Amino acid sequence: MVCTVQLYEKPKLSKPVLIEGLPGIGLVANIAALHLIKKLNAKLFGEIHSSSFRDLATTTNGGKFRFPSNQLYYYKGKNDESDLIILYGNTQALTTFGQYELCGRILDIAEEFGCSLIITLGGLRRGEKVETPPKIYCAASDYETLREALDLGAGVIEGQIFGVAGLLVGLSKLRGMKGFCLLAETPGFEPDANAAMEVLKILCRKLNLKVDLSGLDETVRETRRIFESLGVFTHLS
Repeated sequence: MVCTVQLYEKPKLSKPVLIEGLPGIGLVANIAALHLIKKLNAKLFGEIHSSSFRDLATTTNGGKFRFPSNQLYYYKGKNDESDLIILYGNTQALTTFGQYELCGRILDIAEEFGCSLIITLGGLRRGEKVETPPKIYCAASDYETLREALDLGAGVIEGQIFGVAGLLVGLSKLRGMKGFCLLAETPGFEPDANAAMEVLKILCRKLNLKVDLSGLDETVRETRRIFESLGVFTHLS
C-alpha cells in the first residue's frame, strides 16, 4: 500500500487548526471546505495520493488528466483569526486499511505544523425531509472540547461516524491532539448548500473567521461539476 505526501511549500503557521473537508454524505464537508478556500484565498501547499483511492483518471477539456487526490491548503489568519490547514479532495480511501493509512499521513502533517485541534465536517442523513435550518450535531475527543462545541449551538450525536470525519478525531487523541466533528442534517442525495451553510456558521464562530457566506450556490455548482467529471456523483454516502 502506498500513501504519499508531496509538499510544495512549508508555510510558517502559528498553532493552525486542521479542517477536514473530504466528500461524504450530501458533500457537506466538501462544499464547506471549498467555500473556505475560495473566500479566504487559501493557498495550495501540498497533495496526498494513495493507492487506496479510486483507480481512474479523467480528462479535462484541455486534454489534461484529473486524478483522485487530497489537497492541503493554508490560510494565515488576520487579527484574531486562527491559522488554518484545510484538507480538501475529491475522494476518501476505499478500504479500511487505506483510511487508517490516510488519516495517519494527515496527522503526521498536523503534528509537523503544530496543530493541536482537528475539526472534521460532514453530513448526517435524516431522511427525505430536513428542517430549515438543519440541526448540527457533534462528537469530540474529550469532554472539554465537546463542551466548547455544544456552546456553539451543536447537539450531541450518539452512534457511529464513518470515514475520515470520525476516524481522524479518534486517532488525533492518540497523538495528544483535541478534535471534534460537526455533522449537519441532510437528506444526503444531492450536494446540500443549506447544511454546508450551518456548518460554516459554527466553524466561523469557533475560529473567529471573517468569511463571506454568500455565493454558496456557485460553490455547490462547482462541486457538482467536479464529481460529475469523475463519474462518482452518485456516491454521496
